[in-house]
Amino acid sequence: MIGWLLQWPVRALVLLLVGALPLGVEMASFGTALSSAVVIGLLGTLLILPLKLILALPWAVASLGGLIAPITWLFNWLITVVLFAMAARMINGFSLKNGLSSAVFGAVAYGVISAIVINALGLADVDFTRAALPIS
Repeated sequence: MIGWLLQWPVRALVLLLVGALPLGVEMASFGTALSSAVVIGLLGTLLILPLKLILALPWAVASLGGLIAPITWLFNWLITVVLFAMAARMINGFSLKNGLSSAVFGAVAYGVISAIVINALGLADVDFTRAALPIS
C-alpha cells in the first residue's frame, strides 16, 4: 500500500514535467498536478472496465479477436488518451491548449515517462493499479 501512495507524488512530478514540454499541456502548480494525478488514477480505476466494454466490439473486429497485438496496444492507448483528456476537463489549472493533439501527445509522454520513473524507483510492484485489474 505504501508503494501505491508513493506513486502519487511521483506521477504529479511527471505531470509537471509533461506540462513543461512543448506539447500544449498546461499545469498551473504542483497542487494542480497532485490533484490531477489522483483524478487520472481514480478515472482509470473506475472507468477502465466500462471503456473496455464500449470498445470491445471494435477491438475484436480490428484485431481479429486479439490476433493482431498492435491493435490491442492501440486501444489501450486510446483509453489512456480519453482518461487524460477527462482529467484535464475536470481539474482547474490543468488544460490542453491544442485540444486533441495535446491530449494525445500529453498522454503518451505521461505514460512513457511515468512508467520509466516508477520502474526506476522500484515502485512498479504495486498490486492496486488499473494495470493489475485485467489480471485479477
